[in-house]
Amino acid sequence: MFAIVAAAAFGLALLLELIDETLGELVTPRTLTLAGLLLLALHLGAPLRGRRGWRR
Repeated sequence: MFAIVAAAAFGLALLLELIDETLGELVTPRTLTLAGLLLLALHLGAPLRGRRGWRR
């Protein structure tokens, strides 16, 4: 789930960068990129899964 939201954040950041726009003072391509990286790290780290290691 985090990966899907991260992909959307990266896509929106790319679109805003290409058209050279921002969505207010807080939402810029840089903040969306950082949010996407955070979500990607959460997806890869999986701290909310509650299990250790891989299962078969």
